[in-house]
Amino acid sequence: MISVPAEATLQLQARLRSTVKSLDIAEVARRSGMAASKLRFYEEKGLIASVGRHGLKRLFDPGVLERLSLIALAQTAGFSLDEIGGMFGEDGRPRLDRIQLSTKADELDQTVRRLSALRDGLRHAAACPAPSHMECPTFQRLLKTAVSRRPDPATAQMRR
Repeated sequence: MISVPAEATLQLQARLRSTVKSLDIAEVARRSGMAASKLRFYEEKGLIASVGRHGLKRLFDPGVLERLSLIALAQTAGFSLDEIGGMFGEDGRPRLDRIQLSTKADELDQTVRRLSALRDGLRHAAACPAPSHMECPTFQRLLKTAVSRRPDPATAQMRR
């Protein structure tokens, strides 16, 4: 194994960074499928950072595409933007809390079970032989379940 001085390594990294072409905001938007306004919003929230400007256009390191993918995945899983911001270390690298991920997976399991029951109830209602859905005991249980599981709007607003 060859030993390379730290100074030479840093110089090589700096040269590599300078040869890596920055992407303007339009290119990042095209490659990520996200609107430029969303990218500016993410930058404002501190989720991504531009590395400079070319005229009026923001420039981004190509690594921003991977970061945007992680942000999109986390949003799809139900994490808030504040929670997502906490998933990155001071150096900008992902720092995923395994307990937080496990907790979110448990929440998703509960959501899947609830949605599966709802789906089954709707399928029953669609094929129910009762003269009226309101006369069907299964449909009545579905209605009661829907009311009892609705989040309180005041509580839901506070979580945002």
